[in-house]
Amino acid sequence: MRILLVEDDTPLASFICKGLKEHGFSVDHSSDGEDGLHLAITEAYDAIVVDIMLPKKDGFSLVKEVREKKSTLPILILSAKRSVEERVKGLKLGSDDYLTKPFAFVELLARINALLRRSSSIPLSNTIEAEDVLLNRLTRKVYRGEKEIFLQPKEFAILEYLMSHKAEVVSRTMLLESVWDIQFEPSTNIVDVHICHLREKINEGFEGNLIQTIRGVGYVFQSSE
Repeated sequence: MRILLVEDDTPLASFICKGLKEHGFSVDHSSDGEDGLHLAITEAYDAIVVDIMLPKKDGFSLVKEVREKKSTLPILILSAKRSVEERVKGLKLGSDDYLTKPFAFVELLARINALLRRSSSIPLSNTIEAEDVLLNRLTRKVYRGEKEIFLQPKEFAILEYLMSHKAEVVSRTMLLESVWDIQFEPSTNIVDVHICHLREKINEGFEGNLIQTIRGVGYVFQSSE
């Protein structure tokens, strides 16, 4: 999932980006309203998080213009303005939710996930089952049979994507765009390295290989047996 954060408070933006990336999101950050608007309109995002008080273009104007261009894109306003009038204004202009500062990161994460579930044409289940693997999005736990498999955040995000596209060939570019920030060059071997680690953890102690390499194309999640 790819998120755009438009926030001019550098320490806060860094905190949010770090937290979202640790939970498997790919995050782009903009520190002013004009650049944020350009990214929101020209790039493909699953949701955007927007502050109100921004240089060059305020968050309310950004939300209004984005909503005119992209009617279904989930938008969360993040602001220190706590009055009912401000919250109502943001919702009327087209935001889907409004979270006031200061906030707990777990609440921000929960609200983003709620927006993503509501925006999906297919309801997002908390669990995915494929072959003999069970992945729980809420608890971030993975089991193969009765064995719990402990994964790093990026490994979890890769497995979630592969399992969501079971039996489909997933290219390295698709994984880069979905799991990492897009500034990674397509020639990087970061995907292969993480796939190697993930494959070792998933297959250890079991017969067969659940993550197949399709040479020159990408990967597919299915049993080799």
